[in-house]
Amino acid sequence: MATDALAAALAGAWRLDAYVDVTDGLVEEGPLGPTPAGLLIYTGCGRVSVSMMRTDPGPPAPGGQVVRFMGYAGTWWLVGRHVVHQVDVASHDYLVGTRQVRDLALDGDLLTLSGQTPPGAGPPRRRVLTWRRATGGPR
Repeated sequence: MATDALAAALAGAWRLDAYVDVTDGLVEEGPLGPTPAGLLIYTGCGRVSVSMMRTDPGPPAPGGQVVRFMGYAGTWWLVGRHVVHQVDVASHDYLVGTRQVRDLALDGDLLTLSGQTPPGAGPPRRRVLTWRRATGGPR
């Protein structure tokens, strides 16, 4: 699919279906638990907004904190089969000003975004987020 056609196909709203970590081929629960919820919005003029949350109580992490919400907004563009998110605002300070590059696969109404965790964030793993095109009204 040509870049312009792919950009047009991405524009719109997407609901999070799954968020998993893959390490050495082993699929594990992602940081937002087994049933995360989320909304990803790509505008045709190059803006992006993503909000994701844990829907179960979750186990406390070291220090007693549970990751409950992750989100950011900024701009987006395509580079081949990758989408780049330039983060302007975020729920985590360390994301502000960064470029988040994701491999992308689009199959009809199913969008898969994936990327490696940054160095120093524990063992190398691939984060895989599966999104389904959002339709009107409540789920």
